[in-house]
Amino acid sequence: QVQLVESGGGLVQAGGSLRLSCADSGRTFRNYYMGWFRQAPGKEREIVASISWNGGRTYHADSVKGRFTISRDNAENTVYLQMNSLKPEDTAVYYCAAGRGVVIGTRIHEYDYWGQGTQVTVSS
Repeated sequence: QVQLVESGGGLVQAGGSLRLSCADSGRTFRNYYMGWFRQAPGKEREIVASISWNGGRTYHADSVKGRFTISRDNAENTVYLQMNSLKPEDTAVYYCAAGRGVVIGTRIHEYDYWGQGTQVTVSS
């Protein structure tokens, strides 16, 4: 069973940085590709970044490319999202998710387990 808990969200000024973490309390973390999604008020949930089970492949949405970096540590059962040069438009609830079945998922329906979300607010 996969149980995901996000942490690291908060309030930051534009141009600042945050590092999100998502820990899995189960014992099958390394079997899953992982993703970070976000949902702003009134908008649909969108992919931010994803990573294959061993970290060999990553995907970053165009809107965050060059600013955000996804990584994982299978020994710690944790996936990270390093967010630099934050912008007010990055304000959203950020969710991590785990999935199986393809090498790396970029769509919501490709994920089976979701965390509860962590709020990121970027002030201008």
